[in-house]
Parts: sequence; C-alpha cells; structure tokens
Amino acid sequence: MTRLLALIPGGIGDQLLCFPMLESLQQQYPQAQIDVVVEPRAKEAYRISRVVKQILTYSFSGRTGPADWGNLIGWIREREYDALITLDKSRLGGLFLWLVGVPKRVGFAGQAGSLFLTDSVPLKANQYAAHMYHDLLTGIDTHQSCPPISINVPRKDIEWSEVEQKRLGLDLSQGYILIHGGSNADHEAKGVGSIYSPSSWRSLIKALQERQPDLPIVLVHSPRDRDWFRAVTEGSSGLKVSTPEDLGKFAAMVAGANLMISTDADAMHLAVAIGTYLFALFGSTNPDLVLPKDERVTVMRSPTGKVADIAPIQVLEKVWSQ
Repeated sequence: MTRLLALIPGGIGDQLLCFPMLESLQQQYPQAQIDVVVEPRAKEAYRISRVVKQILTYSFSGRTGPADWGNLIGWIREREYDALITLDKSRLGGLFLWLVGVPKRVGFAGQAGSLFLTDSVPLKANQYAAHMYHDLLTGIDTHQSCPPISINVPRKDIEWSEVEQKRLGLDLSQGYILIHGGSNADHEAKGVGSIYSPSSWRSLIKALQERQPDLPIVLVHSPRDRDWFRAVTEGSSGLKVSTPEDLGKFAAMVAGANLMISTDADAMHLAVAIGTYLFALFGSTNPDLVLPKDERVTVMRSPTGKVADIAPIQVLEKVWSQ
C-alpha cells in the first residue's frame, strides 16, 4: 500500500488518541503516505504529528453543504487511496464510503453505514480509547501492540518555550507546576460538570505556593478564555502566565514542567505523550477510557460527577502524597 487515508471526526483530543494507530500504520507501511480528514478545529493537532503528510478539513457534524461534500469526494477519488480507515459513525458517512472509490474501507462493526465497509472490526468501547482506535488496524492485517502516544514538538516551538521561560523568570533547570483549566471548547464538549471553579483554582494555587514556595506555578491561558483567566488570576500573587499561540508551543511548555494539573481536557494527552507527570481532575467521564495506566498519571474523580465538588485541599493532599 502506498496511499492511506484516515477519517477522524472530533476535536484535538480525539486526534491525539489516534496518533498510536497512525504511527503503527506507518511502521507497517513505511513507504506509504498517510493523510487525514479532520474537523477544522482539530487540524492544529497535526502540527505535532510524526507521520501525517496532508490534512484536509471537513465538518463531520453536518455544517457543510452538498458542494463541500462533493469536493471532498472528488479530492479523495483523485488521490486513488489504497485503503481508508474511518471513525465516522454517521449514516451519511456510509454513503460517502460507497462513493469515494477506495478499494479497502475499514471501520467499526455495528455503526451506521458499516454496510459500506469492506472490513469491519468489533468495537470494544470499554478500554482506553487509544487502544480502541488501534484495534481498527486489524482490518488491514496489522496486529502490532498499541504504542504510547508519541508526538514531535517542532524545534522552533522548543526554542520559543526556552525564551518564554526566561521571560517568566524561570530557571530552565528547576522546572515548574503547570496549571491548565481546560478551554471553552473542552467544556462545551464535556458539559459544565468538567469545570473547576476559579475560586477553587485560586485556593489550590495558594495552597501549592505555601507548601512549595520555591517551585514556580505557571498558568497556561488561551485568549479565548479571558473570563476564566481573569477570575483565576484575580487576587493571586506570584502566579506566572503563559499564552502559547499554538499546540506546538503549548506542548513545549508542558515538556518543561515537573507537573501538570489539568481538568479533563485535550491538554492531558500532551502530558501523557511527553512524559510529564499529570494530575487530572475528572467529573462524570470514566478516566480509564481516556488515560492510560501509567505511574506518571494520577487521577482524582468526583463522586458526584462534577469537578467543582472536589475540594482544593483534597487535590493538594493527593498531589503531595504521590
């Protein structure tokens, strides 16, 4: 096989969880070009991909017209792919598979449109999502074990991070605690139960500073989350703030941290890929489905299903007990 395509709906986190599948695909077919079709909001993930060559954006949620659909079909047919792997579960996606003319079409059995697949793979949903997506490779006779998430942070982003850390007055050899409260997009996808209140973040930050006064705390903030940022920083002293403008720079900041504390958000997967110690706060989501079993990953899940109900003192105690 020389040309392979993956259709991957969802956000940045969904793409990162598919990275092991794409990497194994490249190992199986080292001469092949691997391309993807993703949501516009998820294209940024491939800035740090090791294997994907070309990215086309398409709104799988249906916010496109017949012309967009026709253009995508034409784009795929022109490239004469040998095989296609799809995570699209829609009925329209089934018709799409029939029209694109790719000879080998792999997806999960039992989904809408699976009639149009040439190879169906059983869906084992009660496992870590990266392993679940990796199972699709059995449909093209690839039976490797699932590797961990692996990313490639561009050199220029690492250099940016080094300059940024100096700007913040950080000692490059000392490290820091990185705080990420999740973006608006994360919370929209997972609901209000994934939100940790600004007052709780302020209390946790203050307690961390009191317990470890010599270890800097860096708050990562997106310009799109101004209200959350303003509420967290109000009344907080000694807090350092970084605003990476893309995922590569964000990943470089994660790489420089000793510990990242985050809600259930896309950024968790960066810490997993890089090997930075992660402390993740969960609401109703089952963490076993989105995080691997790893000694560098610690999870605290709210018994009520709402992250806001986790007391800062509980987080502090568990952080320092690790």
